[in-house]
Amino acid sequence: MTDPVTDPAGDPSPPPRPAPPQERAALGDGLRFAFGTLTVLPVRITRWDRPAARTGMACAPLAGLVVGTAAAAAGTALALLGGGPLLAAAAAVTVPAALTRGLHLDGLADTADGLGSAKPAAEALRIMKRSDIGPFGVVALLLLLLLQAGALADAFAEGWARGALAAATAGTAARLAMTLASRGGIPPARPDGLGAAVAGVVPRHTAVLAAAAVAVLAAAAAAPAGALAAVRAAAAVAAALAVAEVLLRRCVRRFGGVTGDVFGAVAETAATTALVVLALG
Repeated sequence: MTDPVTDPAGDPSPPPRPAPPQERAALGDGLRFAFGTLTVLPVRITRWDRPAARTGMACAPLAGLVVGTAAAAAGTALALLGGGPLLAAAAAVTVPAALTRGLHLDGLADTADGLGSAKPAAEALRIMKRSDIGPFGVVALLLLLLLQAGALADAFAEGWARGALAAATAGTAARLAMTLASRGGIPPARPDGLGAAVAGVVPRHTAVLAAAAVAVLAAAAAAPAGALAAVRAAAAVAAALAVAEVLLRRCVRRFGGVTGDVFGAVAETAATTALVVLALG
């Protein structure tokens, strides 16, 4: 595999800033790209090019909504069958991991190892490609899963409806963060892989519109529980994107761009942040 061009200090030279493709793939091709790439659902990808990636990453929140709804259904089922909040939360955390084969969690662990290695960018990228997980990755996984389970348990303790809404919102916010991470101007750290396929494909205005739409829909879904619940839901989406953006910028500075692992880390960070905000109050 070709490594990024480095200067004598070992840092990557500034990569070209990719612009979104002018062509747009059909909505069906984009949805297949989104579900076939971001989930393990049996969807056949019909196009694998930048126009398909543009439409597909814009549709990523829809894939997140499906994953989040499945997580909400699992947690709600156990809660209604008499299971406690922690059991319902454990089910709701397990479903997204199963529907992605743990790839996003693996991306989080690999990104944590790369960031924590204190190595030059090229070496950090090699560390991220190893099949094993280092100490930074283990700690990151444990803390993140603990936060997710704890926050969901608090939400389910307030009733199955609040727990289900939290799970669905978190799943959607996680993939929305991927949409923003694939906006124009974000470079890939490697010349191949998922990061190279989707880096910079979504126009910035499309990413902003997607973020606004998800925040409004989250608030609308929570509105039956009151105005405060609606505000909290919109704030959870905004906080998820803000924290994910901090991580994204750190990774771009550290690695010279994004990789598939970075996308996984951004998604899991956004989901966790959303859950924590929704558990408050």
